[in-house]
Amino acid sequence: MRVVLDAMGGDFAPHTPVVGAVQAAKELGTEVVLVGDREKIEKELSRLSYPRELIEVVHAEDAVPMDEQPAKALRRKNSSIHVGLQLVKSGEADAFVSAGNTGAVMAIALFTVGRLKGVERPAISAILPNLKGHTFLLDVGANVDCKPHHLLQFAVMGSAYARYVLKEENPRVGLLNIGEEEGKGNELTKEAYKILKEAGKKGLNFKGNAEGRDIYSGDFDVIVCDGFVGNVALKLSESLAKILAKILKEEIEKHFISRLGAITLKPAIKGFKKRIDYAERGGAPLLGIKAPVIISHGSSNAKAIKNAIKTATQFVESELNSHIEEEIQKFSGR
Repeated sequence: MRVVLDAMGGDFAPHTPVVGAVQAAKELGTEVVLVGDREKIEKELSRLSYPRELIEVVHAEDAVPMDEQPAKALRRKNSSIHVGLQLVKSGEADAFVSAGNTGAVMAIALFTVGRLKGVERPAISAILPNLKGHTFLLDVGANVDCKPHHLLQFAVMGSAYARYVLKEENPRVGLLNIGEEEGKGNELTKEAYKILKEAGKKGLNFKGNAEGRDIYSGDFDVIVCDGFVGNVALKLSESLAKILAKILKEEIEKHFISRLGAITLKPAIKGFKKRIDYAERGGAPLLGIKAPVIISHGSSNAKAIKNAIKTATQFVESELNSHIEEEIQKFSGR
């Protein structure tokens, strides 16, 4: 399996992507194609020991800035994102990973690789920890203005990912809303509720409205919303996780007895950090594109990049896209 990695994407490129790629090659045995400025990439590689048969470098003379608008990024035909996605489109690689400009990745993926049959709007998803495992939340930023049937498609794609990649037997789907009752919400959520409820008759395991607290309760496996709400929920979650970890560290360091207790609780504290650490999940799958695309956080460290590559391989191995096309046809008929 060959995974393309945008070596110029992210706040610490190309150093962090290159180190993450080497970790993936060593630990996962995945073949990684690093796309970007060859001279800079090879300079980073020269500092590392790695299996040369699993790392390839493809030159791209341009890179998309993190703050560039997607429309402008589309015109950069020689960017690392564009060159990398072309490799996937041509069949020379199986998946694409980038910690670069999210809007640019989505726009170039749409115009280069294209949408899956029946999918109107691809969605960015996020895997968040809950009390019983994980919650798959989508959309978290790709679509800020949605129609009710878009939320149905998000639910179908999210349910497929939870079933075939995360191995949830019958994923419980919820609609993110301001209350549990059926009549709650704005016009979008009220209409979406009706459509999702109807889809329940065809086999979608729709469990009703989910409030914000339910993202972490473990009562839902998949929660859908428009990208505006989803992005706010995701960014709030990420910042809260960092703050909780920092507060815990500060409180332990304040008192001698607490420091002694921390030694005993070290395994529990380590487990806590692992459960809330974004790097453990690595990246957010962009669902609805014809090829597996994983978008990582711009501030991703090498561990996150490695795990994003791992997520990409799971995406490929599960044959998720064929399942999504089947499910979209079944539930929406589009």
